[in-house]
Amino acid sequence: MPSTPAFSAPPDPGRAGTLDDLAGCLRALKVWAGDVSYETITARVNAAWTAAGRPPGELTRRTTVADCFRPGRRRLNPDLVAAVAAALHPDPGYATQWQQALRVVGGETAAAAQVRVQDRLPQPFAEFTGRAGVLHRLRAAVRRRPGTFAIVGMAGVGKTLLAVQAGHLLSQDQPFDRVLFVNLRGFHPDPAQPPADPAAVLDGFLRLLGVPGHRVPHDLPGRGDALRERLTGLRSLIVLDNAADAEQARPLVPAVDGCVTLVTSRRALHGLPAVTDVPVDVFTPQEAVHFLTAAAPGVPAGRDPDATARVAARCGHLPLALGLVGGHIRAKPGWTMTDHAERLDERHRDRRLDSGVELALALSYQDLPADRQRLLRLVALHPGQDFDVAAAAALAGDGDLASPAGDDLSAAALAGDGDLAAAGVGGAAGAGDRLEAAGRGLRELRRDHLLQETTPGRYTLHDLVRVYAAGRAGDEDAPPARRAALTRLFDHYLGAAAAAMDVLAPAEAHLRPRVAAPADPPGGVDAARAWLDTERSNLVAVAGHTAVHGWHRHTTALSATLAGYLNGGHHGDALSVHGQAHRAACHAGDVPGQAAALTALGATRLRLGDDGPAARHLREALQLYRRAGDRAGQARASAALGDVEQRLGRYRQAAYWHRQALRLYRLTGDPTGEAHALTKLGIVEERLGRYRAAAGRHEQALALFLAAGDRTGEAAARCNLGDVTARLGDPDRAAAHLRRALDLYREAGNRDGEAWTLDNLGTAATLRGAPAQALELHRRALVIHRATGERYGEAKALNGLGEAARSTGDPAAALAHHTAARAVAAATGDRHQRADAETGIGLALPGGGLPHLRTALTLYEDLGVPDADRLRALLAAHDDA
Repeated sequence: MPSTPAFSAPPDPGRAGTLDDLAGCLRALKVWAGDVSYETITARVNAAWTAAGRPPGELTRRTTVADCFRPGRRRLNPDLVAAVAAALHPDPGYATQWQQALRVVGGETAAAAQVRVQDRLPQPFAEFTGRAGVLHRLRAAVRRRPGTFAIVGMAGVGKTLLAVQAGHLLSQDQPFDRVLFVNLRGFHPDPAQPPADPAAVLDGFLRLLGVPGHRVPHDLPGRGDALRERLTGLRSLIVLDNAADAEQARPLVPAVDGCVTLVTSRRALHGLPAVTDVPVDVFTPQEAVHFLTAAAPGVPAGRDPDATARVAARCGHLPLALGLVGGHIRAKPGWTMTDHAERLDERHRDRRLDSGVELALALSYQDLPADRQRLLRLVALHPGQDFDVAAAAALAGDGDLASPAGDDLSAAALAGDGDLAAAGVGGAAGAGDRLEAAGRGLRELRRDHLLQETTPGRYTLHDLVRVYAAGRAGDEDAPPARRAALTRLFDHYLGAAAAAMDVLAPAEAHLRPRVAAPADPPGGVDAARAWLDTERSNLVAVAGHTAVHGWHRHTTALSATLAGYLNGGHHGDALSVHGQAHRAACHAGDVPGQAAALTALGATRLRLGDDGPAARHLREALQLYRRAGDRAGQARASAALGDVEQRLGRYRQAAYWHRQALRLYRLTGDPTGEAHALTKLGIVEERLGRYRAAAGRHEQALALFLAAGDRTGEAAARCNLGDVTARLGDPDRAAAHLRRALDLYREAGNRDGEAWTLDNLGTAATLRGAPAQALELHRRALVIHRATGERYGEAKALNGLGEAARSTGDPAAALAHHTAARAVAAATGDRHQRADAETGIGLALPGGGLPHLRTALTLYEDLGVPDADRLRALLAAHDDA
């Protein structure tokens, strides 16, 4: 306890509602703890992290710790804040309060971590014109010396188009080795879309550059260092579009030789290192006239030969305004340019609008037919970054703005059994007509420069257009109508996601909420997986929006619907979606929703190697299920707790939980759940060396999965049965099971399952005396495990590589692989893989490996596995020799 507390009790983090509140609470905690220095706090945090197995390169710095206490933050690192709180008050109960507060406040900042990075430039704008002087100067400057260039100018001046055009021209001058592009959302009008977190952007960049998920450093400076390391020696282009300020952009500028960084912003970026300013102003009068003439060709001048120049001047020569007015001019056949100039003069004299952009937006909007006006207003409400025709059709519905106010299910009703039955856009007749009308409307809005087409068939809005259109929606559409449109949109995403999951995992449909299918469900496995992959960022955004704005049932239903897909390798998104579902369920007092979200969170945490948080989530879920009398939920939570115990090498406890799950699945009449429990019991038997018993469990499970048509379950059973069969000395039968499992996992797009199967194929190859083939299989498994962040699989693959390398007579490589496996196993607490790694190190160090072999023996004896007998015999033979 602190010796001279400023007040008797530590502050309550549960009262924090914002980041500033949380920072203030942290400052108060620092005072309560004796106002210890930032150096001391940093040392304590790093000591705790080091003890937990975090490598030195991922430890924190004093300045980073001090930033946690600073007000005005728009982003936070929850892991670091929790560690700081624990360093100031190590009581576990108090640390739990901080974890809960971080989850609540973190819900407000989750959107900042949602960012879409690209490894290519957007397509150049076909109608790009002007800017010849700016482009010439920029290209000349890059030829002289690559560096950082800040393209700065007012909103609507065409900074993004200029940066994209410049990037394509620079690529023509000399191709780039790597290209990175991101929209930083610096000035997005929707508070639900805050400026992108630089740490999340760097995470995305590093993954695009081939850094495995688990190798991405935790702290912002470490990620910046990793980006510089990856780009050193390459000719690269980074486009940071729409930066809020220099603070946001600075961590993303690598400043390495050969790297060209283009940053666009409405604000000066003087804080960037070695930056060259490229100010962008409105078009010159000549450029503006040329733009209008090209945008509206063939329009006669009329009485005034200078009418085009007058129109351009009234638009302030602003590119966005000129593009919008060009669309307005095209929509008025028979008008002369003089007529348009006089009309603009009239509106300006009436002082209805002074800004060129506002004037252009108002004119463009006014000339739209009513249905297209409404479509523009509604797509401006979309919470994601872009959307397709189906989403626009969902927002538009049948065009009837009358809708019940109700709760979060105005277009989706609860069925008699309490499941969510979403109507979406698809069930009613005429869905095809709505899609056709929406597509036509979007194309026309694109031609009018009111929408931008990001990729064929997908659209987004310029920030200024979104602000204007959302404002018109607020003025013209009643709140119930706007809520009904968004509900239709959320129903659409939920229904389409459910339909895709029914295609990918039909045997698990009973575990998901019952949702009405859309009119045009995906036609096959490839189409279903492609839809989920394309819309994943929107689904995450919808989960965040619905959680905060009162559609909690949609949030929890999305979490339950997407769990199987996200847990196939999209663990970061899984944490976001399930975390939002838990927050929404808590706010609404939805106990079943809380339990389901906690179960999904626990499963995801386990895959990421966070066994402590995983166990806490699952125990809390189990208590909630028991309180509700939900036996099916209890079975799922028990099975997941068995997974935690199995990963930690506590096999007796794991078997207990899996037997509990098996009993509950049988009581509830769930044969696929029963099969999963049998599979997991088989894994425990295999770890204990009981291979024939394990094979029996897996064969029982396989029969149940085949009877139920559960292809994912079949893949799991065959993957494990193949591993056990290989150990029983039947390599041909093992290979048949494993190849079938690999096909099924790839068909489902389940990267985790694919990696585990590849690894088991590698083990089988080593057992049958084909170490070269084993090396390749283990390497492929390792690449996938690192990409998805599956740390337990990473340790196993590394040990497999070590065993295969030793079989090829390469002890140095074996030593390197087993040493790496030991580090991963220590970080995750996987004692079995740690023991295997120590064994491999000992065998790779003849004459000097005895201490490692004895360490392995102790671990095997603690685990209670037969590996201890084999190693004990090996050590005894060594002692005799």
